[in-house]
Amino acid sequence: MADSPDSALAYLRSRSLVDCDTLDAKVARMLGPFQDCTSNQAIAFSELSKPEHKELIAESHLKAGTLLRLMAQSKDPRFAGIELDELAVEIATVKLAIQVTPYLHGRVHVQTNPYYAYSIEKTIANAFRKGIVHLFKDLAPGWDSSRISIKIPCTWEGMIACRTLQLAGVHTLATTLFSITQAVLAAEVGCTYVAPYVNQLKVHFEPGFVDPNKLFSLCHLIQSYYKSINAVTQVLPASLTSTDEVLALAGVDHITVAPPLLQLLSRPDCGIPGSVFDNAASEIPPPLKQPLYMKDEAAYRIAFTRDLAGASEEKLSQAINIFCDMQDKLIALIKSKSE
Repeated sequence: MADSPDSALAYLRSRSLVDCDTLDAKVARMLGPFQDCTSNQAIAFSELSKPEHKELIAESHLKAGTLLRLMAQSKDPRFAGIELDELAVEIATVKLAIQVTPYLHGRVHVQTNPYYAYSIEKTIANAFRKGIVHLFKDLAPGWDSSRISIKIPCTWEGMIACRTLQLAGVHTLATTLFSITQAVLAAEVGCTYVAPYVNQLKVHFEPGFVDPNKLFSLCHLIQSYYKSINAVTQVLPASLTSTDEVLALAGVDHITVAPPLLQLLSRPDCGIPGSVFDNAASEIPPPLKQPLYMKDEAAYRIAFTRDLAGASEEKLSQAINIFCDMQDKLIALIKSKSE
């Protein structure tokens, strides 16, 4: 469906690449095409909970069992230690992503298991299994692997894993980003994207909570910094709660928007406030020696711990906890629908 030329969504698309923050193919078809599609455990749980996906879940569980038997025979290390239901969750998520791709110009972003957020090795294995080497190609033969991006939480371990994946030709998105420290390391390791969370994640799970420190200026700062060092990494803000928040970021590289806000933005009567990117006099941090953090884990960790007196580290921990809760719910859902 084409945007109304006077809609806020059309305006946003004139300034930024717009991604859909959903695995609902109907939304992508109705309001697309979009550039990319972003997802996470909460989005996957919301979509897979719909009655129309009961058969998809059953098929995913059956496929997981078949794959585990085959991989046990071949001793494929990518499948070592993975449980049946966890693999079924990965397959179901990939199936949903494949359904959305006809309505995209660019990539689908799938998130690694948050329980691996502090393991380089497990994150890499999960990414290869989930994204490039096997599942997408197995479920959609002929799949163009350049259209896959792996979302990885912005821990030290996660971003070091991104380095390995990027060198292997796998696009990565460093997600749950709350500080310039994380953004500097993400550029050093060569992430394709970073996702600064404008609101801490609990705004979507704790009724009545309002983030007192929304990170609009951080998105502007990161993009200005990246341009100053000619970084390849693109800024893709996430965790937005209103159309005003979305439009306040018009001019950012990418922006991902949830279906309810996309619907509101598509209306011709949606107002268009100013954007933080309208201010040409951006504040760019002083030049940084390269590499700054990639080879100095201790320096990175203390800089991140010190950011906003520990608030950024607390937000990251909170986000990982919430995504772990949603991973548990996905496992429980898969079990309940497959019995």
